[in-house]
Amino acid sequence: MVYSVAMNRSPRKEREWKEREARILEVARRLLREHGYLGLKMDEIASEMEYSKGTIYQHFSSKEDVIMELAVQTIEKRLELMARASEYRGRPRERVAALGVAVELFVRRFPDYFRVEQIIRADSIRDKTAPERQERLISCELRCMGIVTGIVRDGIATGDLTLPEFLTPEQLTFGMWSLSFGGSSIITTGHLGELGVEKPFEAIINNIQMLLDGLNWKPLSHEMDYPKTMERIAEELYSDLLADVPSF
Repeated sequence: MVYSVAMNRSPRKEREWKEREARILEVARRLLREHGYLGLKMDEIASEMEYSKGTIYQHFSSKEDVIMELAVQTIEKRLELMARASEYRGRPRERVAALGVAVELFVRRFPDYFRVEQIIRADSIRDKTAPERQERLISCELRCMGIVTGIVRDGIATGDLTLPEFLTPEQLTFGMWSLSFGGSSIITTGHLGELGVEKPFEAIINNIQMLLDGLNWKPLSHEMDYPKTMERIAEELYSDLLADVPSF
């Protein structure tokens, strides 16, 4: 088992282990970007790093295991941006708008990370990975979902939102996640301009806003200028990342 190798190491060996693993993941992310899932091979990772393949296998049992760890990094990066949004000082629906900024920024600023998140959704990959890594991924995803669901519950607690009996906070969270992740996945395939969708990220936000207006979540779109609000949120929460995202 890969994880058993990590036991009983000195502090120096532990540091070297972590540094080598970080380098493996860095190389793997680049190779995944250049060659895709089918083109990613453990032999090539070893060759790029000038290590034996056995050294790579001390850290990861398969290329799927490598991708799973990359996915954990991906969700942790997304979680970091979402955590900033959740702390925005505004009404709950404004914090949902802040989450919209976080998601768009994540996809546009870290496209390689988002690509890994798309790949890992395949059951054929998850089934070949270490249970410990799967558990870490699930834990990160639950924390992401928890942030959104917590904001929905805050909306209910403040009286800004009343859900119909057939809809739970978790189901509303799933609905917004579906629009966001599904829309972002389609955006990465390109060619939307040919289909008449000139501003796809704006279209995702507009559809989520219509969903929330339909649920009468205050303030409604005609009561608050959400595009301006999101511009302000981007500057307040993510100014350190905006320089690398043209025309955000």
